[in-house]
Amino acid sequence: MSEYAYISTIGQDSHAFAETGEGPIKLCGVDIPFDRAFRANSDGDVALHAITNAISGYTGVNILGGAADKICLEQGIKDSTVYLAEALKYMEGAEIIHCSMTIECLRPKLKEFIPSMKEKTGQLLGIPASSVGITATTGEGLTGFGRGEGVQVFVILTIKKEL
Repeated sequence: MSEYAYISTIGQDSHAFAETGEGPIKLCGVDIPFDRAFRANSDGDVALHAITNAISGYTGVNILGGAADKICLEQGIKDSTVYLAEALKYMEGAEIIHCSMTIECLRPKLKEFIPSMKEKTGQLLGIPASSVGITATTGEGLTGFGRGEGVQVFVILTIKKEL
């Protein structure tokens, strides 16, 4: 009988909105209609960046600021799903079994997009959409994100690893 360890890891990312340029913006690989774009070198998908950072917290391999910079700046690939796929390569047999995400922003309003965001995240991580939790908050306007200046995402992943 196999024994398993269950490990939790956290990731965070944030992007401000650009002063000019229209959206849509991407969250969890889903296009969200919006009147502004993210200020970012990539597509600015803060949700996928936070997941990628959480995976890096488990593997110890920094993708954002490392491999993703080369992929984005040298190869011109701006799609954050590519950076996430790169991070997943270092999991060494461990598997993600749950993803919990909190998104802080005043706008855009995300409620109607959450089901498709859960579905896409599940597809990218190889888990059912029912194993992806997404909440959205304005944080009562206490930060720049809650005042409409950008989007911040925190992610906790639960990882199952055979001992």
